[in-house]
Amino acid sequence: MNTAFPLTRDLVLIGGGHAHALVLKMWAMKPLAGARLTVINPAPSAPYSGMLPGFVAGHYTSDELYIDLIRIARAAGARIILGKAAHIDRAKKQVIVPDRAPIGYDVCSIDIGITSGMPELEGFTEHAVPAKPLDDFARIWEGFCQETGPAQVAVLGAGVAGAEVAMAAAHRLQHLGRAADVTLIDRSKALSRLGTQARSKVLKSLNELNVTLLEHANVLRVEADQVVVADRDPIPAKMTLGAAGTRAYEWLSNIGLAMEQGYIKVLPSLQSETDSDIFAVGDCAHLTHAPRPKAGVFAVREAPILFHNLRAALSGGTMKNYHPQSDYLKLVSLGSKIALAEKLGVAISGGAMWRWKDQIDRKFMDQFDALKPMGALELPKEFASGVEAHSGPICAGCGSKVGRGALARSALHQTGAQRDDVVTLKGDDAALLQMGDVKQVLSTDHLRAFTDDPVLMTRIAAVHALGDIWSMGAKPQSAMVSLILPRMSTALQERTLDEIMHTASDVMRDAGAQIIGGHTSMGAEFTIGFSVTGLASDTPITLGGAQVGDVLVLTKPIGTGVLLAAEMQMKARGADVAAAYASMARGVAIDALSLSKAHAMTDVTGFGLAGHLANICRASGVGAELNVRDVPLLNGALAMSETGVQSSLYPDNLSDALTMMNAPQTARGRLMLDPQTAGGLLAALSQADAKVAIATMKERGIDAIQIGKIVDGPVALNLIE
Repeated sequence: MNTAFPLTRDLVLIGGGHAHALVLKMWAMKPLAGARLTVINPAPSAPYSGMLPGFVAGHYTSDELYIDLIRIARAAGARIILGKAAHIDRAKKQVIVPDRAPIGYDVCSIDIGITSGMPELEGFTEHAVPAKPLDDFARIWEGFCQETGPAQVAVLGAGVAGAEVAMAAAHRLQHLGRAADVTLIDRSKALSRLGTQARSKVLKSLNELNVTLLEHANVLRVEADQVVVADRDPIPAKMTLGAAGTRAYEWLSNIGLAMEQGYIKVLPSLQSETDSDIFAVGDCAHLTHAPRPKAGVFAVREAPILFHNLRAALSGGTMKNYHPQSDYLKLVSLGSKIALAEKLGVAISGGAMWRWKDQIDRKFMDQFDALKPMGALELPKEFASGVEAHSGPICAGCGSKVGRGALARSALHQTGAQRDDVVTLKGDDAALLQMGDVKQVLSTDHLRAFTDDPVLMTRIAAVHALGDIWSMGAKPQSAMVSLILPRMSTALQERTLDEIMHTASDVMRDAGAQIIGGHTSMGAEFTIGFSVTGLASDTPITLGGAQVGDVLVLTKPIGTGVLLAAEMQMKARGADVAAAYASMARGVAIDALSLSKAHAMTDVTGFGLAGHLANICRASGVGAELNVRDVPLLNGALAMSETGVQSSLYPDNLSDALTMMNAPQTARGRLMLDPQTAGGLLAALSQADAKVAIATMKERGIDAIQIGKIVDGPVALNLIE
């Protein structure tokens, strides 16, 4: 987040429901100066409920179903925290998310939907899948559809949602050529909330799709392969779906707000009746002044009022009231590309109704795709020569570092005094200090933030810095923090520092290092780094020990540079970005221990895989072959490279690499020069030792892989594409 105004107020959105997604979109178009916007959601995307039946039926892909929250957050200048809220401490004004420091707020809004879990039903938790939250259901259903053979599905709950899911499931499975046996079960009368005409049409569609309907059925328990019903034979079910018993999440009842059957009671302003700093919308809220059924249409209509009132709460403005319509258009999917429209008791069905529904749903989703990243800085009428070539956006993480060529040609080789206790190493990751029998390695790293989540950025920066220690076979000893925060009020400084230092302490404690101090300042944007030391019990592993015949082992997939560049341009899928974050956040201590017999080792960072391998070749006086197709890639990295996306550091990496190898000819080859942040370890070791190391890491869940070998001959790198 690069803001021209100091940050003074925290707005936290809990959940990525429809209303919050629309608020983010509106915020992108009209941000509030001085407000820091945060959205908390368990996943990087949120499913759109209107398209769920069509997704189940196979009419929409998973990409079409999901709202990409990471992408919208980028457009809105919001920080996104991937986690599940578990509590709100109203006294401290903090949102509690497990496994991270609390998140402070001045104003908070809740839009987390509901759950259709039935924990009181025996066997449901173990053997059934609730239709809500939609994210889990959509993922599990897609996996079920990849299976083969007869498909037996039971849907518990014959309301409109349950009927839609049952019809969609029957259509999809029949279309896949599987023998489908779908049963829709309800404890009372099915489709009781529909008018007579609409109910009749839905019942007809259920019959045409051979969905068995059981009304007034008392389900006793759910088992792995069947549903046991009182006074009936068990219903065979390889998958049991829960679409009845929708309820609020239990944690909401523990935050001390006025509730209605577990739902937050809100005023016409959408504020809690108890706490004016907390808003609630969508299915998790109860409109005290105008109770309505749980339906997505109300969340969508609430969004403009919520957007206005959140800004008013942050700036001292006047609230508006939300008045829901008394009735609303119900559009019900009937399995195939047929839908039913019902309002005021009148029901019409057919292909035209499905096309109408499809148009409405796609229009809703298209508004998020239309968002654009912030434009590049506009050049003035007159500017100095060379400005145009360097005026584009620069990447963050290791993509923002100075290129190797400039470093080599600069005065950095000036070393000051010469000391006997400083051991000169040729281009290594960390310095080596020898004091008697003590061998201490020392390194420093500093990163421009690519995410405004201080916890995630701190964890990645710490792992990135520790990589230099681990790659030399040393054990982390101490760390000092170097931090620049964007301009913000004292209260926000305290909140942000709490998140950063809790995380830094956790990472360093796990690594065995003690934080001994640091330095903070305020500036234009968030940057963070660590100076770290480590102790080496034996001779450290350096770049200079690679031997002819050694094989090359890599412990993490590559592609963070291109994915972070694509995320800045709002081209990357949120799920791919989240996976890259997770890869960067994983420390490589186990990797280093497994590779302790390496002859040479480095962590793969800003110079890219090929650049760091070239450093090993230079220091060891050997050549290397890199099998490009064996190098593991992060999801989405190749697709982005194929479209021409690249890090702003790529040209420098390419220029330096051309002194050691030919230019890469393919999109996959170009990724070998992609700057990595908190990348894996690259080690040269004997074939036998590599086999053992790879197997050892495999047992610990680390997919290390052999990607090339060290060869005799000139000091050069051969990319085998």
